Amino acid sequence: MMPFWEAMFWGNPMSAWALAVGVGVALTVGLLIIKRLSGRMLQRIAERTRSRLGDLVVVLIRRTHPVLLLIFAAYGAAAVLTLSPRAERALGAAVVLALLAQVAIWGTALITLLVSWYVQKQAGEDPVGATTAAAFGFFGRLVLWTVVLLLALDNLGIDVTTLIAGLGVGGIAVALALQNILSDLFASFSIVFDKPFVIGDFIIVDDLLGTVEHIGLKTTRVRSLSGEQIIFANSDLLKSRIHNYKRMYERRVVFTLGVTYETPYEKLVTIPAVLREAITSQPQTRFDRAHFKAYGDFALQFEAVYHVTHPDYNVYMDTQQAINLAIYQRFQELDIDFAYPTQTLYVRLSPGTGPTLSPGRPAPAS
Repeated sequence: MMPFWEAMFWGNPMSAWALAVGVGVALTVGLLIIKRLSGRMLQRIAERTRSRLGDLVVVLIRRTHPVLLLIFAAYGAAAVLTLSPRAERALGAAVVLALLAQVAIWGTALITLLVSWYVQKQAGEDPVGATTAAAFGFFGRLVLWTVVLLLALDNLGIDVTTLIAGLGVGGIAVALALQNILSDLFASFSIVFDKPFVIGDFIIVDDLLGTVEHIGLKTTRVRSLSGEQIIFANSDLLKSRIHNYKRMYERRVVFTLGVTYETPYEKLVTIPAVLREAITSQPQTRFDRAHFKAYGDFALQFEAVYHVTHPDYNVYMDTQQAINLAIYQRFQELDIDFAYPTQTLYVRLSPGTGPTLSPGRPAPAS
């Protein structure tokens, strides 16, 4: 009677199968030990050096799936066996599929970790960028798993050319059906990377104005001065002319005033100096010019230009108010009268009826 260890099973004696199992168990245990020890060692190094590269390597080691190690151990154990070509192809395909799955797991972990680092960095400075980075992470993982799936199908002998062509045609159809949504989506990416505005900026779009509250993947929401929320499609915003007042470093102010035609020449020549003094006496201002500008219909017009070195609108209004009050006080001291619209009244004498009042029309020549 043949000994048990010499009995043949699938073309190999039982002794060879026992050796293969022993090799497989040893390789599995060895790979698991190496994984655990290397993970712990690199974790201590990463904590000591505070290196993000070290953290990344630790995450990738921890995300190494035990099934992959088991399949690699089985592939190594099969080296001591004599397998049929079909079995060798099946085992090789299993190893490739396991490796592709592990690459997808590593890629997912890598994308998730990079997005997490970016979100932590930008959460306080740029919450919109953090949100969009999360969206990019989702699309990145989707593309990664799609590529891995196609490679796996190709490895299994399935013709993926037709499948890719079908996906291309289907993708075109979906893109045409969702072109408005995709347009807003890519516009949001442009807003995030180009940063024409961020949350908290005060913007004016055409005749609409307000403070940016939220920048999403499809819409941007603005809180108007009157309290209601205005919702813009991202693609519409990029097509519009946007005035971003939060980016204003200083504000240029031009104002005019008029004095009466009866003002004496000696007082007229002092008015530019009065305007200059009223402006320069205020903090956060930079005087530009003040001139006798023009002869108006009802007034002698003066124009002054200055800069408010702070972009806040309330600072500008407080400054302008102080300048107006200072000018008013100085004009009172100099006895200079502000002009206002007037109307000349002409008297026309009608024969036999007495004088007739005719506003705005001169009396005819006699």
